[in-house]
Amino acid sequence: MGGAREALAEVSEGPDVVTGETAPAAVPARRPVPGWNVLPIVEGLVLLIALVLPFVLQDYLTVFATRVVILALFAISFDLVWGYAGIMSFGQALFFGAAGYGVALLARDLNVTSIFLILPAGTLIGLTAALLLGGFLLLGRYPSSVIFVSLGTLTGSYAADRLARGWYYLGGQNGIPSIPPLSLGSIDISEGPVYYYMALGILVVVYLLCRFLVRSQFGLALAGLRENEQRIAFFGYKAQHLKAIVFAIGGTIAGLAGSLYAFHEGFVWPNMLGVVFSTQVVLYVLFGGSGTLIGAVIGTVIIEGVSFWLSDNYRDIWPIILGVLLLLVIMFRPLGLISFVLGERERVGTFGKAPKEGR
Repeated sequence: MGGAREALAEVSEGPDVVTGETAPAAVPARRPVPGWNVLPIVEGLVLLIALVLPFVLQDYLTVFATRVVILALFAISFDLVWGYAGIMSFGQALFFGAAGYGVALLARDLNVTSIFLILPAGTLIGLTAALLLGGFLLLGRYPSSVIFVSLGTLTGSYAADRLARGWYYLGGQNGIPSIPPLSLGSIDISEGPVYYYMALGILVVVYLLCRFLVRSQFGLALAGLRENEQRIAFFGYKAQHLKAIVFAIGGTIAGLAGSLYAFHEGFVWPNMLGVVFSTQVVLYVLFGGSGTLIGAVIGTVIIEGVSFWLSDNYRDIWPIILGVLLLLVIMFRPLGLISFVLGERERVGTFGKAPKEGR
C-alpha cells in the first residue's frame, strides 16, 4: 500500500486512466508550506470548552450537554462514512437505535447494567448490523451506485422503525421505558457531571482513533476513493471492500453512541431507528463540515444548542427558523461552518513524511 502514495501523487494531475478526462488532484503530492495548522487549534479549543462546561452550567443544562456529546459521537460515525468514503448512509440511525434497543433489552430482561458489558454489547450490535447491511449493499457482484446505497440504507432504517412500532416485545409505539442506570460495580452512573465526563472521555478516545485512521495509509486510500473511485480501483484497491470496512466502523461507533444514549435518556423508542433521526445526523455533518471529524462535533453542538434556545423562546415557529438557518449555511457555505477557518488542503490532509529538498 505504501507504493500507492507515490503513484497517486504522480498521476494526480494527469488525465484519468479510465475516462481520459483531466481530474483534480486526489491527494496533495507535497506538504503545504510550513505555518500554522488551524485544525489542532480548533480541536483544542473545543476540548477546552467541553472540559469546563459542567463548572459553569446548571444541572439541567449539564444533562442536555451530555446528550449533545453523545449525539456528537453519533455524528462522527456518519462523517467517517460519508465525509471520508463518500457513502451516503441515510440509515445511520438503524445502528444507533438497534444498539439502544439491544442494551435496553439486556437491562430489562437480564438485569445487565454493568458498563463493562453494556458498552461492548452495544458496540457489537452496531458492528453486526453494519456488517449485514453493508455486505448486502456494498459487496455484490457489481459495484454499488451512490443512489442504490442511499436508498438501501434509507429502506433499512424505515423497516426497522416499522418493525419496532409493531412488535409488542419491543414495546410497540411506546418503546422500552424505565431503563435502570449504568453501573460500575456497586456504583450507579446517573445523569449529571459523572455521566457527562464519561461520555466526553469516550468521545475523545473515539475521535483520536478516527483521526489516526483517516491520516493513516488506510485514510489515504479513503481520500483517493472519495475523490476518484475509478482511479483507486485501477491501482488495484478493492473499492467496495474499503467501503464495507469503513461502513462497518461507522456502524460500530453508532452502536456505541446508541448504547450510551439509551441509558442516559432512560428509555428507547422507535424514532431512534427511523428516517427522521438518520436525516438529523446528516444535517449535523452538513452544517459543521463533512470530512473533518471536528466539523461533525461543531455542527451537532450548534444545531442542538440553537434548537434548544429557539424551542424555548419561539415555540410556534422555531422549526421554520432553524430550517432557514440550515438552508442558508448549506447554500453559501457548502463545506460547512468549519470552512470559515479550515482550508481545503488542510481538510484533505497530508500523508507520509515530508519530501526532501530537491526532490
